[in-house]
Amino acid sequence: MSLSHPPSPRVELARAKVNLALHITGQRSDGYHLLESLVVFPQIGDRIALAPSDKLELVLEGPFARDLEGPDEANLILKAVRSFAARAKLPCPDIRLTLTKRLPVSSGIGGGSSDAATTLCLLEDFTEAYLSEEDLHDLALSLGADVPVCLIPEPQIMRGIGDELTTGPELPACGMVLVNPKAGVSTPDVFKSLTRRDNPPLPPVPESFETLAQLTAYLKICRNDMQDAAMQLCGGIGDVLSVLEADSRIDLARMSGSGATCFGLCELQHAADIERSLRADHPEWWIASGPLS
Repeated sequence: MSLSHPPSPRVELARAKVNLALHITGQRSDGYHLLESLVVFPQIGDRIALAPSDKLELVLEGPFARDLEGPDEANLILKAVRSFAARAKLPCPDIRLTLTKRLPVSSGIGGGSSDAATTLCLLEDFTEAYLSEEDLHDLALSLGADVPVCLIPEPQIMRGIGDELTTGPELPACGMVLVNPKAGVSTPDVFKSLTRRDNPPLPPVPESFETLAQLTAYLKICRNDMQDAAMQLCGGIGDVLSVLEADSRIDLARMSGSGATCFGLCELQHAADIERSLRADHPEWWIASGPLS
């Protein structure tokens, strides 16, 4: 007699979205800010598993699961499921989604956007209903300005309000350390605190960076135009950056997005050691490391 086993869940890493450079170049009449940003997706992120079930359900696990508790209609993953079903003209699927929330919430690294984008990709595979590239982009944009870029977790250049995407440069093998002081920063408050909204755009981006030195040399002539405003609102950002900048193994340190997460770029072989030393010295911070690509 053969035994039947439930199918294995589909599992994906919903990678953090890190802004290596973020230039605020203008503001539209509807209030949305215009930007140019070079974004990357290190091998650091949340874990999403999808399995068949007898109803639609979302299970939250992990160190930051509690920060997502709230009404179902406000959850971006469940919005993604229902919006996908409507766009694909399918009944809402009976699936169990398990989110292991490892990334801090509202921390400048696109965790919620990446979770939603990864869910959309899992749904396409599960239902075998593949939307056109345009339809998938429009659906992702309806969920949030940062969701489309997270559909393809590779280096990209964002423009407009984040919805205009082009392929980014090839990057060298290197490591990234992410640090958050476990302090929240309100993105609207950061935007309100900006003293200038018409900054110069990104310098021309090369097609590739062969070494970490080449990458950091380029990034040093770039900026995160939200960093100074965020530091005024959250002193912990400055503390993190000071520690990262004092480590000789780190080639460049900067804040990502609107904060409060900061990153350090380093040679790949140093990333885990830097993470361990930071954890020993600052157990109160959230710290993670991994390859840049």
